Amino acid sequence: MPPTKRVLVAKPRGYCAGVDRAVITVEKALELYGAPVYVRKQIVHNIHVVRTLEDQGAVFVEETDEVPEGAIVVFSAHGVSPVVHEEAAARSLKTIDATCPLVTKVHLEARRFAAEDFDIVLIGHEGHEEVIGTTGQAPANIHLVDGVDEAATVQVRDPAKVAYLSQTTLSVDETNVTVDALRERFPELAGPPSADICYATQNRQVAVKQIAAGADLVLVVGSHNSSNSVRLVEVALGAGASAAHLVDDASEIDEAWLDGVATVGLTSGASVPEDLVEGVLTWLAAHGYGRVEEVTAAEESLLFALPPELRRDLKAAGRP
Repeated sequence: MPPTKRVLVAKPRGYCAGVDRAVITVEKALELYGAPVYVRKQIVHNIHVVRTLEDQGAVFVEETDEVPEGAIVVFSAHGVSPVVHEEAAARSLKTIDATCPLVTKVHLEARRFAAEDFDIVLIGHEGHEEVIGTTGQAPANIHLVDGVDEAATVQVRDPAKVAYLSQTTLSVDETNVTVDALRERFPELAGPPSADICYATQNRQVAVKQIAAGADLVLVVGSHNSSNSVRLVEVALGAGASAAHLVDDASEIDEAWLDGVATVGLTSGASVPEDLVEGVLTWLAAHGYGRVEEVTAAEESLLFALPPELRRDLKAAGRP
């Protein structure tokens, strides 16, 4: 008798507090000020979220100079450098900063270490918006390192005055290996008082590890420019999944992936709305995977307040 086909769904998955805050920020801004509201970069790295907000009147731009003078612009959850704030001020833009508070924490750490004249090794991926924003906090002090090989060659002024920070959406395990390599070179290496990799990234990686070991195939719902979603695929493979794929939605699933598969693991990145996961579950049920089991690794209850400038205007308008 063939094994029962089933789906193991990871919990937690999907929206984290920072993403939820950023998306609601754009929605509330549209309600309060009316369209258009401009957003610098993708508010979060998910194409479905971006399209939904575009339908409501959000206009996404790459750079501040694309925003008409005097207009409203929202900065994305990934954070921006001080230069971007200066550019916005020069164009008399009304800014709403939706930077995730956990990214802001890294910005503050960068400024603190720079003020103490440390060389700062930033562990992250070149070109990622969060890395660009963090580097901009202290460009003269920050050296970007992506992995162990670069940790072995990074050059600093004084080996006794080196600190490390990290992008918030990295693989916890890989980052720890890089930190260990840095500490071998710089025994007095300083670090942040608490981990930079955010709670949601860590929790989703722990959860995918729990389902991966028992899954023949793991599907991660998320966009390809989402760092934390890409990491979930890597973590699943490292935890024992026979195969793992990143899909934006159910339409990207290849039926051939299901050949010989009894158990499918399913999770989603921190910028993914739950309806996309539901769509994958519906697709899997139609292909014989109707038995669904949720595997809980952690409970999450963290909420972040909306940006203060938006809260002020909502209060003045008598809106919740």
